[in-house]
Parts: sequence; structure tokens; C-alpha cells
Amino acid sequence: MIVVTGATGNIGRPLTEALAAAGQQVTAVSRHAAVVPDGVRHVVADLAEPAGLEPALAGAKALFLLLSGDLHAAGAHPADVLAQAAAAGVRRVVLLSTLGVATRPFGTTRVAMRALEDALRESGLDWTILRPGGFASNALWWAESVRARQVVAAPFGDIGVPVVDPADIAEVAAAGLLDDRHTGAVYELTGPAVITPRGQTAAIADALGSPVRFHELTRAEAKAGMARSMPGELADDTLDILGSPSPAELRVSPDVERVLGRAPRSFADWVARNMAAFR
Repeated sequence: MIVVTGATGNIGRPLTEALAAAGQQVTAVSRHAAVVPDGVRHVVADLAEPAGLEPALAGAKALFLLLSGDLHAAGAHPADVLAQAAAAGVRRVVLLSTLGVATRPFGTTRVAMRALEDALRESGLDWTILRPGGFASNALWWAESVRARQVVAAPFGDIGVPVVDPADIAEVAAAGLLDDRHTGAVYELTGPAVITPRGQTAAIADALGSPVRFHELTRAEAKAGMARSMPGELADDTLDILGSPSPAELRVSPDVERVLGRAPRSFADWVARNMAAFR
């Protein structure tokens, strides 16, 4: 049995589907009721209360751990989830971390994530750590404005990073869960090329077959919008990266191709599969 947390999200959903298609027994964990693939067991649980994971972890051999937002908050204890998993007999954990642990290690959320990485290394469990950079799926923030007004509004229009397709993250996670060769590996996951918000806008317009205008926000305007869905500190951290990426954050990593034997998917590939959101 493999347990997938965050199973209804942009990474957990394709991971659950891939594992089920590979003939694995899968338990999908989410905070709310959800539709899951046929043959997949679903458990509603909150990672902030690790004791509630006991039914999901019963009989599990492996765990994909994706932290919910409250487990990034001050005072949270995500390592308790690892202890609960070990107590349940889980032998392998694939942890979704972040590239910022390496590139910007001193922010509050990255310090906490580094501590969780360290706790996993010291847990006695087999482990694989995934450190993705920016996600292609963050473009879904623009979906409503594209549908309603044919416009993308974002800061730093001509500054890009190599955003990664969540489906690639899911495939690498599946490899880590199923193949002992990835034990003890830390993978940095990016897309195949740097792409700017203006370039992303052009890719969306090309896929739609109709013009989409790019409107550049100031940093303050962007933070005001982001702060409605994330802590202000995290919004500032994100804007620091988007506005002034370091050489390490601009680097295209070879790790997706190293694990999967193919190049990572492009942003245009992601758009093509997600066009319904923008129509």
C-alpha cells in the first residue's frame, strides 16, 4: 500500500493515477471528500493532526508527503507525521520539499522545511527528497482574468524561471516510491527552459488561438493579491525569487531527465493539457 497525501492537488492527483495505473494499492489522503480513481481507497485526514492519519497508514509501505499550508506555520510540527508513519510500519517516504531550501535557506518556511528534511534523513526510513522550483500550474492564478478579459496580470513580465510541470513532479515521485535506486537521492526539479510571464502569456494565447494581453503589476499590487491566499512573508519570498532569481534559480536541472529518461515537459505542454481552465 502506498499513501499519497495532498492527493487531490496538482501533484497528488496525477501521482495517485499513475500509481493506480501501475497496479499499486493506493490510499489517497485529502482534507475533504473527493473523487478518486477506481480501486483507490480514500481517507479524509488532516496532516496537522497526525494521530488522525492512523487509518490511512495502516498496512502502508510507502508515503508521499506533501505538507498542507498549516504545517508551514509557526508552531507546527510536521516531523510528527514522520513519527506516525514510522510507527505504522512505513518503510519509505518521498518528501516534496522546495528548491528554496538550497537557494534561499534562511526564510522561515525554508528553515522549517530544511528541519523536516533533516528529520527524514535521521528517521531510519528510506527516503527521497524532491525540490521543485516554480510550478507551471501557478498560471492558473490567471485563468479567471483570461476567461473574463483576455488578460494576464503579473509582476516582472520579462524576468523568468524554468517552471516545472506538476505532472513531471508526480512521475519523479512515483519513481521514488517504487524504485530502490532513488533511495537517498535529492532531486531538483525544473522545466526545460526559462520562461517569463510575458512568454507564458504568449503560450496561453497561442493555445487559445486568440489574443491575450499582458499587464505588468507593480510589486505592491502583486503582493496585495497574493496576500489574500498566503502569509505576507511567503508572498514576499515568492516575489523576491520572481523579481530577482539567483543563478541557481535560473539553472535548468537535469534531474527530471535523469530519473524519467526524457526531457521535462514545456510550459506549452502544460497549457495544452489545461486549456479548459482558460476558455
